[in-house]
Amino acid sequence: MPASPSAPPSAMRSQAAVIFIFITVLIDVLGFGIIIPVLPELVQQMMGGDAAHGAAVYGVFGAAWALMQFIFSPLLGSISDRFGRRPVVLISCFGLGLDYIVMALAPNLGWLLFGRIVSGICSSSVSVAGAYIADVSPPDKRAAGYGMIGAAFGLGFVVGPALGGWLGHVDPRLPFWGAAAMALINAGYGLFVLPESLPPERRDVFRWSSANPVASLALLRTHRELRGLAWISFLYQLAHCVLPSMYVLYTAYRYGWSGETIGWTLTAVGGFSIIVQGGLVKPAAKWLGERRMLYAGLLFGMAGFAGFALAPDGFWMWAALPVFALWGLINPGLQTLMSHRVSVHEQGKLQGAISSITGIAGMVGPFLFTQTFVYFIDKGRAWPLPGAPFLLASGLLLLALLLAKNQRGDGSSRPGRANVPS
Repeated sequence: MPASPSAPPSAMRSQAAVIFIFITVLIDVLGFGIIIPVLPELVQQMMGGDAAHGAAVYGVFGAAWALMQFIFSPLLGSISDRFGRRPVVLISCFGLGLDYIVMALAPNLGWLLFGRIVSGICSSSVSVAGAYIADVSPPDKRAAGYGMIGAAFGLGFVVGPALGGWLGHVDPRLPFWGAAAMALINAGYGLFVLPESLPPERRDVFRWSSANPVASLALLRTHRELRGLAWISFLYQLAHCVLPSMYVLYTAYRYGWSGETIGWTLTAVGGFSIIVQGGLVKPAAKWLGERRMLYAGLLFGMAGFAGFALAPDGFWMWAALPVFALWGLINPGLQTLMSHRVSVHEQGKLQGAISSITGIAGMVGPFLFTQTFVYFIDKGRAWPLPGAPFLLASGLLLLALLLAKNQRGDGSSRPGRANVPS
């Protein structure tokens, strides 16, 4: 990679770098969202049109992707702590672009699975993007930075599925080419605008013992509150898994929604997420503090999931969407609280550990919620409850809220006490 100056970047260059990080996360999510409408169909075609076996194999694809996130997020985070954020982010961007080309040309299921595995590895750079934000943001501004990343996720899920559906209507392989083009263009742009955020004097020694996914979680045990926040993060990520694993199945089963209607509601979810992450996180952090913002997000998430589970018809499902969207306050508050409790040279390890938690939840969640759904729609049951997976997700957030209330803290973060473990 072309060398970048080790001196702190100018304000204008730093702003361009933060915008690049936003675009990088956006393209990661866009790439994921673009292929959502076409990947299941492509897998099913390669399975000879067998829907049941196609669904089973698609589940393996999802588990493999989450496993790569679990393994490589802490590794990339530790590498970035040692060698800097810039090379890791740029190499991952180039790798993601090349991988989508492999998936576009995949002649069989094996190559498609290989591409999905590589995609999981390269997408693990999101943890490094989070560390970059921690590097360039003062402690009292980090919530807004993490909110920006959340807004990128929301925008990606608004545009991605719609764009993927449109391109896939032309050719099921075309969305992969579109994702590849965006990733490679962004990587080329980053070569010129992305400075290094971690100067040499703040870098850490790389150790394999701390870069593996199990050992990376040891960082979360260095502080009592950090350990508790890690459990809250796991419960939040586990509850989140109900959306990609159950939303389409549930709304089609209970309300008879078509794919077009489901697509519009997912677009609405993404739109509300952009409003919350891009417009409400910063004032909420100022008015409430990160801790109370976390409480509020958990409460809204509980109410939203319960609304999904109990909505008697599609109208009330729509009505629950803006309430549910406010659960977007959870992650910025949670990540900010966690980032304040590790040193400046451990931010990459922290983001890697958080991504490992996400990976574990991603491997457990789909099985947990789909099996719950199957159990409660059994026609032999006296009281079938198709919304049970969403009630379970609401219960997980309730448990997270109880854990959060049990943590030490004054409800806010102050710049003077950040960046060192208590």
